[in-house]
Amino acid sequence: MLNKIIILLNIFFLVFLSSCKSDSEKSNIKQLESPSSCFYSYNEGTTKFSWEAYKTSERVGVLGGFNEIEVKSKKFDDPISVIESISFEINTSSVETNNLERNGKILKYFFETINTPTIKGSIISLNDDGTCKINIKMNLLSYDVIGKYSLAENIFSFTSIVDVSSWNAMSGIIALNNVCRDVHTGKDGISKLWPQVRLSLTTKLKSDCD
Repeated sequence: MLNKIIILLNIFFLVFLSSCKSDSEKSNIKQLESPSSCFYSYNEGTTKFSWEAYKTSERVGVLGGFNEIEVKSKKFDDPISVIESISFEINTSSVETNNLERNGKILKYFFETINTPTIKGSIISLNDDGTCKINIKMNLLSYDVIGKYSLAENIFSFTSIVDVSSWNAMSGIIALNNVCRDVHTGKDGISKLWPQVRLSLTTKLKSDCD
């Protein structure tokens, strides 16, 4: 009788160990299969915004940017949603071309002529065809700009050519060209400031993963 009891206890003990081992293995498998959760957010310290305007008939480029840009965005678990949540406001008095005299002329004769102390905008969508739509408000007018974008390894880049006439800003182009007539005159003797401007933006998103 005693032997039967001992045998039954041994069987029970083995079954108990087997059950515990199975639960442990399942727990480990579950941990391996569960992906880590990541959240992404805008990283101001990595952002570079620039523009390139063109003068003379030969389209000589003039590079510039702005020193004061306020960006608002939200945190999401995917990078695209973060980019599509971005809105911004640019202080046009912070225009920067590495030339103080030129900075002052652009502010006075272009931005003040079209009554634009700030440029406001927001990113509307990143599309499957590699284009990005951004709404930009200037001279009291809102206009959607379409450009090319890339988003890889949390790095977003955007480029587009805009025409300031879309914001009825030709009066600013004319005023700025008149005051800068000499430096805007090319070999053909024609003074010209083009209304087309190239925009570019790059930023690397922050990622916080468990």
